[in-house]
Amino acid sequence: MQAETYQNLLAHGAAVNLSTRSKWKLSGADRVRYLNGQVTNDVRRADERHTIYACVTDVKGRIAGDVMIHSRDGALWLDAEPDLREPLGMRLEKYIVADDAELTDVTDDWQLWHVFGPRAGEGLQSTRFGLPGIDVWIPAGGSFQPAEPSLSLEDAETLRVLQKVPRWPNELGGDTFPPEAGLEERAMDFAKGCYIGQEILSRIKTTGKMPRQLQSWETDREIAVGTPLHDVAGREIGAVTSTARHPQTEKLVVLGFVKSGAGPVIEFLG
Repeated sequence: MQAETYQNLLAHGAAVNLSTRSKWKLSGADRVRYLNGQVTNDVRRADERHTIYACVTDVKGRIAGDVMIHSRDGALWLDAEPDLREPLGMRLEKYIVADDAELTDVTDDWQLWHVFGPRAGEGLQSTRFGLPGIDVWIPAGGSFQPAEPSLSLEDAETLRVLQKVPRWPNELGGDTFPPEAGLEERAMDFAKGCYIGQEILSRIKTTGKMPRQLQSWETDREIAVGTPLHDVAGREIGAVTSTARHPQTEKLVVLGFVKSGAGPVIEFLG
């Protein structure tokens, strides 16, 4: 990302075409109750004006996928990373047994845009990049001309890292608890009732103990994703999950998991 592009998007906003994301429609009288038993956030708070963010967790409380959810036209609408289309769709279908709920893959039927900045206007509110914005769903054959300049997916990824927003599969995956990625406030509700993995996540909340935590640094070094992290004593304490070049400082912004209790001084060794 160029420095001028970064300055402009912070000042004026931008639009990102997210149409490659997986999309589902969940209909039926039991849709809210059913989905509330599958995700970490309270689905009852999703409506026509607000998108909520949630994780789908396994029985051990680890992340099987993350979704954005809103409610419209008597149905719940979900979107997730493109490569979650098959595994997450199967995971959500698996537990529909006696429920009046039907999950339909609508990935190819809809475009999805995200617009943020002072001119984003009113709409389906969302904070996909850690900045206030709106989501725009339009039919696949429709036309959308945002007032803001379009941001490439590459530049959108840079913005994500600068904003320290975790993403599947970089920071989120089958070995990660949502609190490890800093998602307690954004993606979790501890008062909504039971869901798959809830018991273990409630225990983590109560004890405050997590195996590791997501952290961010800036460095002048060239560091690759997957590079081990070591403390000053040479002990391996984590690994790099995402990197991006800061357009203004030209330093490398690094996201990575570090073992809880590890010292504050980190060395990158690869």
